[in-house]
Amino acid sequence: MSLLLRILFWVALCGTVTSTIYCLMVIAAAVRFGVRKRREDRETPAFLPPLSVLKPLHGTEPGLERNLESFFEQDYPEFELLFCARHEGDEGLQLARRVGERYPLVDARYVTCGEPTPKFHNAKVYSLAKMDSVAKHPLFITSDADVRVTKEYLRRMVQNLKDPRMGLASCVYLGTTDLGTKAGFSSQLDAVGKSVEMTSGVLVADMLEGTKFALGASMAVRKESFRTAGGFEDLGQFYADDFVLGNRLAAQGVGVRMATHVIRLMVQDTPFGLSFRNQLRWMQSTRRSRPLGHLGSGLTFAVPFGLMGLVWGLLSGHAALGLAWLAGTVLNRWVQAAAILQVMGDEGWVRGMLLYPMRDLLGSVLWIGSYGGDKFYYRGKIYTLKGGGRVEEPH
Repeated sequence: MSLLLRILFWVALCGTVTSTIYCLMVIAAAVRFGVRKRREDRETPAFLPPLSVLKPLHGTEPGLERNLESFFEQDYPEFELLFCARHEGDEGLQLARRVGERYPLVDARYVTCGEPTPKFHNAKVYSLAKMDSVAKHPLFITSDADVRVTKEYLRRMVQNLKDPRMGLASCVYLGTTDLGTKAGFSSQLDAVGKSVEMTSGVLVADMLEGTKFALGASMAVRKESFRTAGGFEDLGQFYADDFVLGNRLAAQGVGVRMATHVIRLMVQDTPFGLSFRNQLRWMQSTRRSRPLGHLGSGLTFAVPFGLMGLVWGLLSGHAALGLAWLAGTVLNRWVQAAAILQVMGDEGWVRGMLLYPMRDLLGSVLWIGSYGGDKFYYRGKIYTLKGGGRVEEPH
């Protein structure tokens, strides 16, 4: 028993130390990001070339109408909106048409791409390929259907491409539920995870080695960058096509950066089981795309090691120390969440901060689960992740 207690103690201590070091790195990265963000926010956007905005659609969901409206309301001199779905009868595409009728002065087009060919396991990339073929302008802004933006979104994002050596810029996002505090607890945890856990890793990576990846929720990207990265047909074989796109561009010396503009990623109010499955899918993808980095991320969680410390304290007769250990790791996560949410401008940062220790615990469970298999469920089909993040044809 004493040997098991010693092992438990040292594992808990090791994880607490590494997660504390990580928390300090997150704070430094957040300060760095905040300084850059304030500087860029003060600048008047002067680079305003014509843009093609590419939005893949597939069905509809609560909040989609407002998401689409936010793109029609952009304060930008010349841009076109391109919406693409598999079929003309797609509910999302029909909704986009109805929204577009309320904004007759906005240049909007609605296209279909049909069902993806066998080589395109990623239907989103298949839609992007179609829109790429009909886009009027060589500079693109791409965004997912669940993205909601402010009126200066296009002005801010395109500034990242004013340097001709820059091929792509993506941005971090605040996970947001339309229902706010009335949303299900699992959805609230998902939202704060997208805001804090994702952004923490992104900002630390950018601080340590620069940005060598992309976040596909929203990107400012040159048309030619897709060709440089291997073309749509090759990118369409990956689940995390955004990571592959940014990683390949960076490897070839093309500029890739993380923008300071922050968008909102709308999180649906879904049951815990579905929410867990969706988050697990992303963890599985990350494990395949960045195996070593994903393995190391297990040492960035704090609360699981605090719970180990509590168990050690209870079993070894040091209950007070065990409780203090757990409290310390909870404080660790509060500090991390507060640093990230405040620098991103989240007005509800206090609630997000208080929730984050629970998300940290859930994140560790998802991390463990990501090693449990390579199959995942998505939109009615079962896929298999292969080496490097490639997706095997569903069956």
